Amino acid sequence: MITTDASSSSFWFCPFSKDERTMDKERIPLSSWGPTLESLSFVLLIGGFEVGLSYFPFFACLSSKSQLASSVLGFSYSLIWFAVTILQISQCPHGQFMGRYETLVFYWPSLLCLAFLLGRFLHMFVKALRVHLGLEPRMEERPVLEVYQAEHVKQLLKKAPPQESRRSWFQTRVYEWDPYFRFPSRMIGTIVLAFICLYLFIIIEFCMFVYVRNELDVFEEKLENYLTYMNKTGALTPIILKVQELISVTKGVWVVTILPASLTCVSYLFHILACYRKHIKRLWAGDKQFLPPRFHNPSSAESVVAIARYSGWQIAYILWGYLIIHVVQSLCGMMIVYGLVLPVIHGQSLEMLRGLGVGILTLSVVVGLMILQGGIAARFFLQPKLSTADKQKPLALNNRKAFHNFNYFLFFYNVLLGMGACLSRLFISCLLGAWLIARIDRTIMQSGYEGADMGFNAWIGMLYVDHYHTNPVLVSFCHILITGHRERKLQKTIKYWYLNQSAGPRISARSRMRWLLLQTLINNPRLIMLRKSKSDHGSHEFTPILLACSDC
Repeated sequence: MITTDASSSSFWFCPFSKDERTMDKERIPLSSWGPTLESLSFVLLIGGFEVGLSYFPFFACLSSKSQLASSVLGFSYSLIWFAVTILQISQCPHGQFMGRYETLVFYWPSLLCLAFLLGRFLHMFVKALRVHLGLEPRMEERPVLEVYQAEHVKQLLKKAPPQESRRSWFQTRVYEWDPYFRFPSRMIGTIVLAFICLYLFIIIEFCMFVYVRNELDVFEEKLENYLTYMNKTGALTPIILKVQELISVTKGVWVVTILPASLTCVSYLFHILACYRKHIKRLWAGDKQFLPPRFHNPSSAESVVAIARYSGWQIAYILWGYLIIHVVQSLCGMMIVYGLVLPVIHGQSLEMLRGLGVGILTLSVVVGLMILQGGIAARFFLQPKLSTADKQKPLALNNRKAFHNFNYFLFFYNVLLGMGACLSRLFISCLLGAWLIARIDRTIMQSGYEGADMGFNAWIGMLYVDHYHTNPVLVSFCHILITGHRERKLQKTIKYWYLNQSAGPRISARSRMRWLLLQTLINNPRLIMLRKSKSDHGSHEFTPILLACSDC
């Protein structure tokens, strides 16, 4: 039988209060679990729509064209949410797991976001009111081409400097600021929401740890009572002592590894932004070599679905990644404690050092033999260099009979060495897969099986959608077409527009375009080799002249 609280569905329900209503229980038989589990997906779907409907007015008011009315409605809605959250915290501030102000620990991110929305709607109201009163000009429509996109295209058309300026260690290894690049609001919102969800997930995990720790303390107390009753002379005494030691080590290691696991996931979030900029700029440049071959021409429908999935999947991957990384780090910590710390505590330092020395010596012998094989192969079984300028010897066998004997006598040893290499391959794959599970921008599948990684598929589809819709060169081209069309349309609507034309010398559009083409080719000599040649126009003779001009 499973017990549930009928009053827990109330919004004002406090799970740790001393209300007598929480003692009234309803019993659900286990036979009803089947339909409950079958309808779980529909419950989650309806719950997702409910949450989305609750927060939809915020986005509707932020994106509405009627700034004055939407700012008032948005401020009122945010104020109601803020007041309700404060009231809920004040009615039940403390909790069972973290003690005082536990509810505030859970809800302060929501309060911070609501306070930001209040300030945002207040700013919108003041600005819209000034426009309505005529104190400020009305804002125009958002242009097709943003300023930073135009600056990016200008940088592409400029001639590259002969020598790049020296970059610092932080710019080379960590991050380099690009003033002509902006992250989309979707990426910024996803990362911020991932931070908040990661924080709440860590708090919930800590609360679960406190609950399990309390249960383990009760269990340890019963074990201690048994040892006291048996005067530590029973047959189970050694096993009980080892169990107590295991519980103590597990609790300590789990708490210690919370910080490194959290920092790992936080660094992943920042690294995802850096990878997004690097990947999208490589796609802008037409470079797809960093992608697996099957992702060079993805399906349009799959890309649209991928960009819809990306934000939610990125947050889910971060949360699962934190939990898996925490478990892996805890296991590694327990191995270190049992291998190095506990032997010293129990006075077994010499045995521990002896075993450690034997292990290091064995590993050194194996690695040394592998290095020796490579040195012998390079020294005796390869022909000499063809030129002194060559970095390595050519791949041509020398002393073949000696090589066959060398290969025969090491065959049996390499069989045993291969068994250890196979296990190390499995161990390293599991370790790296668990460590990089939160990295949705990098596939953990082997080459040829990247399609099975649904998270990586979502990342690639999102990149392609952003690439096709935010490419600065493409947006600049569309901006030129739209601007020219508007100018021609405006000229046709104005009577006697030809009288406004200047009386100076006329320059044909074809000559102007050719002059701009020449300037572009001189500033970007790599484009010269990519142009289609026309034999009747003498482009072959013109190419060396352009290359010579570009070197000036």
